[in-house]
Amino acid sequence: MRLSAALVASHRYFNDILGLSDDEAPIVLRKTKVDYFKKKLVERGVNLEEPEVLEWLKQIDSNRDGVVDLFEWGDVIDQTKKLDRLLRVPVPVKNHEVQFKNLIAPFTQEDEEMFYNMMRRLKIITEHAVSKEVRIMIDAEQTYFQPAISRVTVELMRRYNREKAFVFNTYQCYLKDAYRNVATHLELSRKEDFFFGAKIVRGAYIKQERDRALALGYSDPTQPDPESTTAMYEKVVSAALEEVKARGIGQRKVAIMMATHNEDTVRYTVTKMKQLGIAPADRVVCFGQLLGMCDQISFNLGQSGYSIYKYVPYGEVLEVLPYLSRRALENRGVLEKTTKERRLLGKELRRRIFSGQWAYTPKGDFWPV
Repeated sequence: MRLSAALVASHRYFNDILGLSDDEAPIVLRKTKVDYFKKKLVERGVNLEEPEVLEWLKQIDSNRDGVVDLFEWGDVIDQTKKLDRLLRVPVPVKNHEVQFKNLIAPFTQEDEEMFYNMMRRLKIITEHAVSKEVRIMIDAEQTYFQPAISRVTVELMRRYNREKAFVFNTYQCYLKDAYRNVATHLELSRKEDFFFGAKIVRGAYIKQERDRALALGYSDPTQPDPESTTAMYEKVVSAALEEVKARGIGQRKVAIMMATHNEDTVRYTVTKMKQLGIAPADRVVCFGQLLGMCDQISFNLGQSGYSIYKYVPYGEVLEVLPYLSRRALENRGVLEKTTKERRLLGKELRRRIFSGQWAYTPKGDFWPV
């Protein structure tokens, strides 16, 4: 949570230097020139000749293209640089001197050890997945954790998504800033020419988000109603699919996992793919549902040639039950559809009995509707 807070504070710092509000687009999307940013620093009284400032400026233009990027985190992943060095920014003091301040309180040695243990494990898991050509999808959490999770995931993409989209970041469309985050990361992947992987979900923590926003007195980060979430989901899907088309369908520079139980969202995605000329056989879009939920969606898509994954939580019953309970609460609308599923199963069973087709495999030469 502290690391996420530092990343939010970093965004505010850049906006403050540029004289922008917190709601402005991220610095990556604005393509702010380093020279312009230096000019703004000088206007604020920062001495650019200070050695520490010069070193800091190198970090904000990691690929040396003259445009302000994100801080370079590669050295942190490799454990050759202290985490605190990425969380320090220059501020002017009297007589044109410069002082560096920490965006948050410095990490303790125990904090650093925990962070690097996490990074070491992530490296081991990701490198093993890449060696086996297995994709790894990193889930999203609450907004007060997510900036750090997303930042680390993007850095793993930059490092390991050089030949295929092995690492996927998760985008929750019940959040108001979902599209902005996707657009930012798509822009970064385009600039640095790495493969982009996105798992697109509706979201899981709406009550916690709203309760916390109310208790702490900040703006609710979630969409006001399900219709707004659907509109955001479709906007994010459209942006990702159009990027697939723009960067070359056959190149597979963008890969998408549509993790949804919503029939209308699936129908929208299939229609959009058709409009853009993206075929199921192109293998750039796949769909996923929980095992035992919405099989009528999964089977129809599978029979139409789409890649379908059924998500199976694995572990001891006492460990898995809390997860499944949360999913059941989040998917109450899906659970209400079990009546429809039972009706469809009963209808098919009666058809097979009266037609004598006990074993039946539909032909997969149709588009789902």
